[in-house]
Amino acid sequence: MVPAYLLPETVAHQDGMGPVVELDSSSPAWLLTLRISRILEQECLEVTLSGSPDQQHWLPLVKFPRKYYCGTYSHWLDLAQHPGVNYVRVEWKMTRWGPAGNGTLSAFGVTGQPVRALVAGAV
Repeated sequence: MVPAYLLPETVAHQDGMGPVVELDSSSPAWLLTLRISRILEQECLEVTLSGSPDQQHWLPLVKFPRKYYCGTYSHWLDLAQHPGVNYVRVEWKMTRWGPAGNGTLSAFGVTGQPVRALVAGAV
């Protein structure tokens, strides 16, 4: 199955949030992938996936650990622990230390792929 873009590749200079995405509720387990293609030295990116039953009330579902480097990072989301969540959105915070005049800059995106079956090991 092709992963869904929860946040297409985005170039950000400040904290923000992505578009609201309706979930495919047929699978309670999702594999989330954060891809960071650019981040400045002495910068930290915090990415959170929030969920909502009605697009009005949001709660954090998954928070990726703080990232300081480019790379691909994965995290599991178990929607069985969050019944009623029909919508998600990606939110991010950027922190910079060091020279104040340089500002912040990160390029990143988040995909989600429902996991429909788990493969059991041989007995």
